[in-house]
Amino acid sequence: MAKSSKLVAAKKGRVLLVRRRRDKRWMFPGGRRRANESDRKCLRREIGEELPKLKLGSLKLWKEVKGKNRRSGRKMSDAIFLAKNAFGQLKIGDKKEIDKAVWRKPRGLRLTPTSRYIRDRLFPR
Repeated sequence: MAKSSKLVAAKKGRVLLVRRRRDKRWMFPGGRRRANESDRKCLRREIGEELPKLKLGSLKLWKEVKGKNRRSGRKMSDAIFLAKNAFGQLKIGDKKEIDKAVWRKPRGLRLTPTSRYIRDRLFPR
């Protein structure tokens, strides 16, 4: 199982991204899995905490990614899910962690390493 789960939701050529408060980097929403929690339940819980007004349709596991951050050396392990539907208001729930949520094109932003990987594989130039 992955250590964290990420959501990729796209509509009309735009993707859902959130910005971390601490370093102002953009990322696909999601977060770390708790003990005895499945990757899918982790993602639904994290979305409920970060964006409580967002409603998700069915989720499909796209890929499990394991790697190492070249800068920090930190190991990454993510389950990346694709949402068939995502709708509702982008109201921030966890304001200590996230300060902004938007639907936009995934280029021209400072992304986290995992989010860059997802963008480059799913939304090539």
